[in-house]
Amino acid sequence: MISVDTWAEIRRLHRSEKVPIKQIARDLGIGWNTVRRALRGEDPPDRSRGPRGSKIDAFVPQIRALLAEYPKMPATVIAERVGWTFSPSLFRERVSELRPEYQGIDPADRLSYQAGERIQCDLWFPETRVPVGDGQDRVLPVLVMVSGFSRRIEAVMLPSRQGGDLTAGMWSLLQRFGGIPRSLLWDREAAIGGLGKPTILAASFAGTLATRLRLAPPRDPETKGIVERANRFLETSFPPGRIFQGRDDFNAQLTDWLETRANQRQVRAIAARPVELAAIDRAGLLPLPAKPPATGLTHRIRLARDYYVRLDGNDYSVDPRFIGRFVDVHASLDEVVISCAGQPAGQHPRSLRTGQTIPDPEHVATAAKLRAHYQRPKPSGVREHPDGHRVQIRALSDYDALFGVDFTTTTEYEKDAQ
Repeated sequence: MISVDTWAEIRRLHRSEKVPIKQIARDLGIGWNTVRRALRGEDPPDRSRGPRGSKIDAFVPQIRALLAEYPKMPATVIAERVGWTFSPSLFRERVSELRPEYQGIDPADRLSYQAGERIQCDLWFPETRVPVGDGQDRVLPVLVMVSGFSRRIEAVMLPSRQGGDLTAGMWSLLQRFGGIPRSLLWDREAAIGGLGKPTILAASFAGTLATRLRLAPPRDPETKGIVERANRFLETSFPPGRIFQGRDDFNAQLTDWLETRANQRQVRAIAARPVELAAIDRAGLLPLPAKPPATGLTHRIRLARDYYVRLDGNDYSVDPRFIGRFVDVHASLDEVVISCAGQPAGQHPRSLRTGQTIPDPEHVATAAKLRAHYQRPKPSGVREHPDGHRVQIRALSDYDALFGVDFTTTTEYEKDAQ
């Protein structure tokens, strides 16, 4: 078979230079029939080789049998099972060719949304550790929410990934968006829908906002690919080169960066900038409810003698005058508020450290006064009320005389007993 260069030269000489076939054969040193075939065909000669045999061909039936039963079995394990001892790269290449026949194909569609239709939610854990006080630092979760229509990104760093903090973060970011979407899309985050359906807390939050909480199907990350790409964009573009003094400083820098950089960028998928579509997106959102939804960490506990309550790994002091009574503890993203039957019983900034004791000097002073009052010696026959006034203690005989009871007379029963 002649080369492509020779084929091209034959055609040029015969068609352009009008050289006879015999002379072309003589000049190029090839046969007449070869020249005729080159002039007869319009396509260049195919120099590719046909399939050649390989040592791995004998193992293909065993490979197919294993893939039919275990489509995700690694190539190294398959090689061990079938007894392959030759080139690992050759074996991996053949397995990768055969695997799609048994594993199936899962195409990912490109999704488009209407204004106000959906906001995708996810947690991003930045590699940068944030100072939380006393020389400690932590990796704190960042709640990221992205509009499916305008691709607008809003995010806030949270104290934890507990359900109460997640709902508080969502409410804070929805206020930035200026409304409520028709649906909120989450993956199966434990506090949102770890068991495949929304938790009571998440369903209550969605119901208050009159929206729908959707959970992404298992093994289908493309469902919320918009927020996943936003997470990668945040990781590579926001923290590098920055120094953070704490969570508040992180959120302040993040909010400014989102407004001036992230939401000003050109998004290829929508051929626009998020800020250019923000007004249209906001018009499609449902209005914010008049009554805010219940968010944050809450619980009720009977206050013990040590007048401290534990929340998120820290102990916060409570007014000791409420010892023995039930107190309600509520933690927002920034502070801890304690009340008893509607009365204020304590308020503290929320600590991001763990294992800390956070006292209020007024609570400590009140406890000292109550303790000193309790331990003060009492005069005989006089009892002092906690509010300070004294109460006279009467003898039991006074009550007998008051009710006309005379125990000096011996009854018939007592005579028999004697």
